[in-house]
Amino acid sequence: MSKKQPANAPAPAVAPTAALPGRLTAAAALTALEGLALAGLGLYMLFVGIAGDPDSPQQAETGGITLLALAALPLVAARGLRRGRRWSRGPALITQLMALPVAWTLYSTGGAMIAAAVALAVAAVAVVALLVNPTATEALGIGPGEQAR
Repeated sequence: MSKKQPANAPAPAVAPTAALPGRLTAAAALTALEGLALAGLGLYMLFVGIAGDPDSPQQAETGGITLLALAALPLVAARGLRRGRRWSRGPALITQLMALPVAWTLYSTGGAMIAAAVALAVAAVAVVALLVNPTATEALGIGPGEQAR
């Protein structure tokens, strides 16, 4: 029996893809980490609102649901970056631009929040730098020579 496929056979479902540059993979990982941190904080606030003793259970539950909804943006963007999708760069950059004022607010509160603020700001600036890098933009099919699609 021959191992050749007939001429009318469908093409394989998985096409080989080029490896993503490390900068894009790092940006995806940091963006996913931010999304997971938001989701974790949202779950914590939701749990405290339901089972704990917060000052305002309704406010804690609403805050938790809001954070869970906000966590979707960086998680979806990270998935898109990891798959090399062109559209994912915008949501990832928006997430980082939203993280910078949050980092400033955390820094302004002082105390233990300063460490969290610095970590968030460093991650946000790093992801922006990784995403505007020519290697990453080229891998996503974005560049000065590209026509709008």
